[in-house]
Amino acid sequence: MPSIAHARKRPVNLTLNEALVDQARAYTSNLSATMEGLLADFVAQQQQAGRTRQQQADACAADWNALHDCLGSFADEHSTL
Repeated sequence: MPSIAHARKRPVNLTLNEALVDQARAYTSNLSATMEGLLADFVAQQQQAGRTRQQQADACAADWNALHDCLGSFADEHSTL
């Protein structure tokens, strides 16, 4: 998989607020590059959020398993197996 920086570029259609685009053009001469940078930041933030959620879920499962190892399960008293 090519790195993001060297990936092939293709045109896409976006629907953006016209007034906002006009304002943004006052700050950048390359709106495409600016949007690409913002989109890359957004993707990185979402990936980090996903990793954080997974780490929290893993920690929760580990804590639950540790509790179960120490105390057992309520259902153990009622099992017919």
